[in-house]
Amino acid sequence: MGEPLAPILREPGMPHYTNWYDWCREDAALGIAYARARATGFDRIAINARETARGRGESSGDVQRDKLIIETDLKLLAKWDPKRYGDKVALTGDADNPIVVEDKGSELAGELLSLLRNRKRNAAQTIDAAPKSPALPAKGKA
Repeated sequence: MGEPLAPILREPGMPHYTNWYDWCREDAALGIAYARARATGFDRIAINARETARGRGESSGDVQRDKLIIETDLKLLAKWDPKRYGDKVALTGDADNPIVVEDKGSELAGELLSLLRNRKRNAAQTIDAAPKSPALPAKGKA
């Protein structure tokens, strides 16, 4: 089994983890290799959990402790790789209670546009109704 990246990057002379992730973003081949290594590591964690559940491998012999280890690993896997290890969530309806999707966006946009037009119209009417002030004399001609 491989070694996790975090302890490797904590060793003296190793780059900071932010540098590592920058390199993975800049170098597509490195990013792909890292993603494959992570997927392989996740699979190894899942295999170890199955072995522990069977009382083999990394089993402590204490059933409650093993159960805690397995549950923790499975929860972490679901967070780290939800497509493969997360719970599948399906939103479905039935004949009596169908799923209804309402688009309120266009209705709200129309209301907003109407409010803006009214505001503009009211502002124009306010300017037209304002009393006309006499022209100010030009500078120096008082």
